[in-house]
Amino acid sequence: MGVMLDTSVLVAAERRTLLLGTLLESVGGESVGIAALTASELLHGCHRAADPGMRARRFAFVESLLERVPVYDFGLVEARRHADLWAALARDGALISAHDLIIGATALARGHRLATLNDRTLPRCRDSGLWPCSPSSSGSSAAAPISIRAIGVYFSGRVAP
Repeated sequence: MGVMLDTSVLVAAERRTLLLGTLLESVGGESVGIAALTASELLHGCHRAADPGMRARRFAFVESLLERVPVYDFGLVEARRHADLWAALARDGALISAHDLIIGATALARGHRLATLNDRTLPRCRDSGLWPCSPSSSGSSAAAPISIRAIGVYFSGRVAP
C-alpha cells in the first residue's frame, strides 16, 4: 500500500496553502509517488505562468519534486484498471474527468490510495472513500498542516482488482 499525490495537493503545496513536509510525514513508512499525468499537469502549470518570476519558482518546485518522488507510468496494467474504473463509473452515472480517471487508475493499479483536494470529483465518487478537505479550514491563506488522513482518499478499493 502507498499513497499517490494528486495535482491538487501539490498545487496547494506550491502555493503554500498546504505543508507538504507535514503531509509526507503523516504517511509513515508508506511509499509516496505521483502519476505521470500529474507530472504533466504540474509542468503545464509552469509553462502557463505569465510572470517570469512565477514561472521560475514553479519550475524550481516541480523539478525538486520530480527529483525526490517516483513518477508512475501509465502502461497496460494501468490501462486495464482505467477501463474497469471508467465502465464502473459510467454504469453508476458518475463519470469524472479523463485526467482524474487516468490518475485514479494509476493509483488503483499499484494498490495505492490517492490523496486529493479535488472537490469537483467528490460527489460523483461517493462510494470510493473520497472525502472533501480544504487546505485551510480557517479560511486564511496560511499553510495548513494537513495529514493524509484528513485529505480525501480517492479510489481506495472502488473497483475490485
